[in-house]
Amino acid sequence: MTRIITHRLVIRAAVDEDAESNARLWSDPEVMRHMGGPRSYQAILDQTPEVVASQAHQQIGIWSVVETATSRLIGNCGLVEKDVAGQTECELVYVFFTTVWGRGYATEAALAVQEHALCRLGLARVVALIDPANVASERVAVRIGMQYRGDTLRAGGQPLRLYLTEATSSAPRA
Repeated sequence: MTRIITHRLVIRAAVDEDAESNARLWSDPEVMRHMGGPRSYQAILDQTPEVVASQAHQQIGIWSVVETATSRLIGNCGLVEKDVAGQTECELVYVFFTTVWGRGYATEAALAVQEHALCRLGLARVVALIDPANVASERVAVRIGMQYRGDTLRAGGQPLRLYLTEATSSAPRA
């Protein structure tokens, strides 16, 4: 089971108690504005048992991010496989409640998960696929050492910016 600890955060596999917080997060139109739109609150609740069970056996997934000081779930961060221009890539995903935007949590979590992917899991590279209008997400990618590599299209045709970190690069380390 994945557990990553940073200065202010614990990034861990989802548990049943995360269901309502995750459903609120993924159904929030503002949070999901650049990620294909809000998901169904009920669908997230219904999927929680399956997500919890799968994360116990998988090395990648979208994990819960808990603020150490308050023990509350403040977002999700993790790794998902994506097809990018016909090639399977491991995408770094970070999603946080609007109430904690601007506090550096996304950067802290993304850096730790990126290091986990490259150093502990031994992945050759990690990508971020970012809506061009999502300036804050691009700033996070740049802060953690990702390099802009060009544009690509989401399966539905939406343009995305492709950022990349390779294991051999001199990316910042958590």
